[in-house]
Amino acid sequence: MKEKLQARAARVEQLRRGRPRSRYLRWSLGIFVLLLFLSLFSGEFRLEHILAPQRLQNLERFLHEMLPPPVRRGEGWQAGLAWAGDLLASPKGFAALGKTLAISILAILLAFFVATLLTPPGTRSLACPDPYIPALSGPRRSLVLFWKATLHLTRVAYVFLRAIPEYIWAFILIQIFGFSAWPAILALAIHNSGILGKLFSETVENLPPAPAMALRGLGATRAQIFWLDLFPTGLTRFLVYFFYRWETCIRESTVLGMLGIVSLGYYIRDAQARLDTPEMLFLILLGSGLVLLGDLLSTLIRYKVRHAS
Repeated sequence: MKEKLQARAARVEQLRRGRPRSRYLRWSLGIFVLLLFLSLFSGEFRLEHILAPQRLQNLERFLHEMLPPPVRRGEGWQAGLAWAGDLLASPKGFAALGKTLAISILAILLAFFVATLLTPPGTRSLACPDPYIPALSGPRRSLVLFWKATLHLTRVAYVFLRAIPEYIWAFILIQIFGFSAWPAILALAIHNSGILGKLFSETVENLPPAPAMALRGLGATRAQIFWLDLFPTGLTRFLVYFFYRWETCIRESTVLGMLGIVSLGYYIRDAQARLDTPEMLFLILLGSGLVLLGDLLSTLIRYKVRHAS
């Protein structure tokens, strides 16, 4: 038995020594560690800045100020719960949550619609002179150039739409639509259109080509191939991406409210400007709860979609 264990250990050691080694990975790890140390020492990040007595006093003061006003006055937590209930019933509570949720839903629906329309011209298997079945004679050079330009321009559009953060899009759109919900809705829709468009096109490119080839052999057009085969086949994966990005829209719709757009973030910034720490933290926790519920719902739906497929 002992000899078998020794032979097994020797074999494991032999396999370890003979394992493939990548210089690229080693150099990458070394550069990462080097950048980490350079960031720590050149950025003047010192632990004493965190643990200084003044910082600890600030923390103690903040923990005291975050308590609801009735609790600080000694009226007890029952009065504190009544204060929270009044805040929920005000426009800063459930009404603001509803607006935030509505912004995220409308934004992701618009993004899904635009991304779906941008998927065929951004998919290599469709944006070509002869999709799925090549023609007997070579296509005209002008046709080849047209589809290459269409493909690359659509891919560039994906990058452009998602390269600009939602916050910047909203800041620009406020100049046009004012402080309404539309800057937030359109900003989230534009940014997520680029993300979903890229994910959808890559999903379509990785689908089995046999059904599309059969439709093409029967004379189906690009649009018919996409809507009759590629879209239904890839819909489960599309929905996974859809709900994943919806979680982000819920969170970002709160953040965009800090620009002045009436959502939960608007009231958070208002409380911060009034130095009302308890109200600010309560609204932040309220927004976190909304994101958590969205995440749970999204996870449940994605689980059902995966198992249904």
